Amino acid sequence: MPGGNTRHTVYRQPHQVYAARGEGCRIIDIDGNMRIDAVGNFTALIHGYGSERIREAARRQLEAGLCFGMPTEGEVILSEMLCDRLPSVEMLRYCNSGTEAVMNAIKVARAFTGRPKFAKCEGAYHGTYDPAETSQEARPDTWGEVDNPVSVPTARGTPQGVLDDVVVIPFNNTPVAEAILRAKGNSLAAVLVDVMPNRAGLVPARPEFLAMLRRVTREIGALLILDEVITFRLGYHGAQGRFGVDPDLTTLGKVIGGGFPVGAVGGRRDVMAVFDPTAGAPAVPHGGTFSANPMTMMAGIAALEDLTPEAFQHLDRLGALFDQGIAACFARHGIPGQVTGLGSLRRVHLSDAPLSDFRSTFAAGDGAKRVAALARALFEAGVLIAANGLMAFSTAMTAEDIQEIVDTFDRALPRAFA
Repeated sequence: MPGGNTRHTVYRQPHQVYAARGEGCRIIDIDGNMRIDAVGNFTALIHGYGSERIREAARRQLEAGLCFGMPTEGEVILSEMLCDRLPSVEMLRYCNSGTEAVMNAIKVARAFTGRPKFAKCEGAYHGTYDPAETSQEARPDTWGEVDNPVSVPTARGTPQGVLDDVVVIPFNNTPVAEAILRAKGNSLAAVLVDVMPNRAGLVPARPEFLAMLRRVTREIGALLILDEVITFRLGYHGAQGRFGVDPDLTTLGKVIGGGFPVGAVGGRRDVMAVFDPTAGAPAVPHGGTFSANPMTMMAGIAALEDLTPEAFQHLDRLGALFDQGIAACFARHGIPGQVTGLGSLRRVHLSDAPLSDFRSTFAAGDGAKRVAALARALFEAGVLIAANGLMAFSTAMTAEDIQEIVDTFDRALPRAFA
């Protein structure tokens, strides 16, 4: 495998460290070293490794059959649960990853509107579909002026035609984003947005920015796609409930699979009708050998059953405890820093500069390099976080676990500045 693994996000120097098993909120590598897992397979494991309900659901389905060339009851039940939690979602289709969910949502929007282009926020990560990953890693020498961002390829060799179909807008810059959307309105099928994009700093969207997106998309006849692949874990009704957003389409993944591969796109009945084959060939054909995989469906049902309002209250408390502890660490060491995020999602920045979007986060410069050094120091000391400082807390954690993370952070922080 190039680099010794199949995900560049887990690449580690000078050599790979391979996981062996998980217990509660801890991960054990093949050498027997135990660490607190504070990223949860990049936000997917909201219950950590300790949910007996999920284990039992998977065992039952394993005995009944791994997968079938037929639909199963599990996908009906999970759909009912998700539609109940997300009022904007009337119908659902499943796939196998967040990337596929976003890809399908864009295809739906194009089929429904008859338009080719879509808009996305600069720096936002929406998976590895060529158009959706445009400008997620733009740089000052390529990103253009703030009032006219350039569509920048992420993968070398991306065709220019792909880039031409993507309109890039600045996150949280309401007047500039509105002007761009209105100028491109006749060609836009959709606006794709994450209300708290990790790669753009994990900074929450401003209410006026989201209100503008909803208003303008309706006025220009485009769909509003809310990417909740990560942020569905922010509350019982997802990020859209927490932020008061009413999208036309929602993409889901991560936590709705209970630890198994999953993706989903859902939304208004009339929009989702582009998938409907009952009257003949659908406008958007959609298959997938493992879409709505029974193992995933049953594990997802179990995961949602454990995601009660009380569970979200617990996760919110853990996030608040972390914020307090890390703020004290920064003050004690006299090191500039801040934490962004909400609920069970946090990102550590070694900079005290105001953060509002991708460009302001990128401007932290040396801070980002030091965060990577901090992540390495934490790993060596027994805590696993993402290299960019992203953290995702799980219901398997306690206040004592958060304190252990904070204490380890306190010891590791000076090493990032050594």
